[in-house]
Amino acid sequence: MTKIIAPSILSADFSKLGDEIRAVEAAGAGWIHLDIMDGHFVPNLTMGPALTKCVRPVTKLPFDAHLMVERPAEFVEAFAKAGVDYISIHCESDNPNETIAAIREYKAKPGIVVNPPTDVKETYQYLDKVDYVLVMTVNPGFSGQKLIESSAAKIDVLKEYREKNNLNYLIQVDGGVNLETIDRVKNADVFVAASAIFGKDDYSKAIADLKSHL
Repeated sequence: MTKIIAPSILSADFSKLGDEIRAVEAAGAGWIHLDIMDGHFVPNLTMGPALTKCVRPVTKLPFDAHLMVERPAEFVEAFAKAGVDYISIHCESDNPNETIAAIREYKAKPGIVVNPPTDVKETYQYLDKVDYVLVMTVNPGFSGQKLIESSAAKIDVLKEYREKNNLNYLIQVDGGVNLETIDRVKNADVFVAASAIFGKDDYSKAIADLKSHL
């Protein structure tokens, strides 16, 4: 399975966001990751569907939106219509099954997210219904945190569960992924990286260096 690097534009320069997205696409990114925060589910506020729609035309790469919001079902239609291809919601949110069904209804691919304090087994009931599972290896809400080792172990559990149950979901990891930590999470399939890419002068080298560990 091809490993995918998904730069998180939360760490990009928003004054030239279109150029930043074009640059990471040219540098070898596979997806573009959008951190969507409402200031309630997590203590931060980021972008919405309007900004997403504005930058959608600048790349053909899949957009992957992680909804860190209290009522994700209310946002699905807007982000799907803005051109998001993958939408992930938290297993800790309200009515995940209904939201997963809504994501499919709007022709996007659903994902389920597990936070560091939550037992990975909480995701099992959704894994036959989603296209991917996102393992948070930091507590969501802010970029630049250090990877939590106990959360990284969930990736191995999910890989074993996938094989044992003949399932096909991708495993995505987000949080503290950089050259020092990527070896610990390399059983994932999709790697969200923020400052490890946008904090470097050479995006091509940054992405190539991450891939060299996979």
